[in-house]
Amino acid sequence: MLRPLRLRDRREWEELRRANVAWLERWEATSPTAAPPSSFHEYVRAMDRQARAGQALPFVIELGGELVGQLTASSITRGSFHNAVIGYWVGEHVAGRGVTPTAVAMVCDYCWFELGLHRVEINIRPENAASRRVVEKLGFRDEGVRRRFLHIQGDWRDHRSYALTAEEVPGGLLRRWHQAGGGVR
Repeated sequence: MLRPLRLRDRREWEELRRANVAWLERWEATSPTAAPPSSFHEYVRAMDRQARAGQALPFVIELGGELVGQLTASSITRGSFHNAVIGYWVGEHVAGRGVTPTAVAMVCDYCWFELGLHRVEINIRPENAASRRVVEKLGFRDEGVRRRFLHIQGDWRDHRSYALTAEEVPGGLLRRWHQAGGGVR
């Protein structure tokens, strides 16, 4: 299940992050100039502002009532682009069980069919095999390497860019994922 990130998620979200520091820290974006939010409250408020402005959709991923990760559609752009960028993370204990591809497919369908966006992209560090498997399972198109694309762990890191457009998946990505035998295990 996907639902909006809420202030009352603090304890469970922080516990999950703490339990998965080694699993997640190599992939976490940093800023070369700005300090990260000083609290979960500040982080959620910033995400809420972006959501109200139509720039982001921050979701938590739940499995069996347990918060197991987060997925955010951000950099939502209208005009001639109509694009969103998806980022995600899950706890290591649910990795490889179809949770992330299912959540990504759900959000892609929402972006295309509810928001009317045209394109969704996901940018992944080349060495992040687990995240690359997500886009490969879902049939995202590899659009190549973006050199020194995002700041992570104190330096600018290359990323591979993957994308899909609404026209490529007319029946929806979740439906295609399920037809290919995908789902949550």
